[in-house]
Amino acid sequence: MNENEISYKIRGAIFKVFGQLGPGLLESVYTAALQYELEKENLNVLKEVPVPVYYQNQKLEIGFRLDLLVDQKVIIEIKSVENLAEVHHKQVITYLKLTNLKLAILVNFNVSNISAGIFRKVNGL
Repeated sequence: MNENEISYKIRGAIFKVFGQLGPGLLESVYTAALQYELEKENLNVLKEVPVPVYYQNQKLEIGFRLDLLVDQKVIIEIKSVENLAEVHHKQVITYLKLTNLKLAILVNFNVSNISAGIFRKVNGL
């Protein structure tokens, strides 16, 4: 399955989770529910995947964790905030660059219309 096919399934799962739970819960709730829905679709979903950071070929003793990684191809960054800030969008682009992946989905579940809370981010490589 390619990134676009995975993305389609992710979007469907996001709508299911939002339809069931609505806005206003903690990110951890949406993460668990989304992982469950995606695994029901027979996708391989890893949670809190560590991403190492290198500086001048030196691995730093610090890193980031991806909320969800689907089929080793698509990152999902989950938020439940009043408003997404520009830094949230930049964070996801940086995750794509650090992992050399092509596609990420940034989703904010704390919205009245979930369509307005889903953002596709593409790594220009």
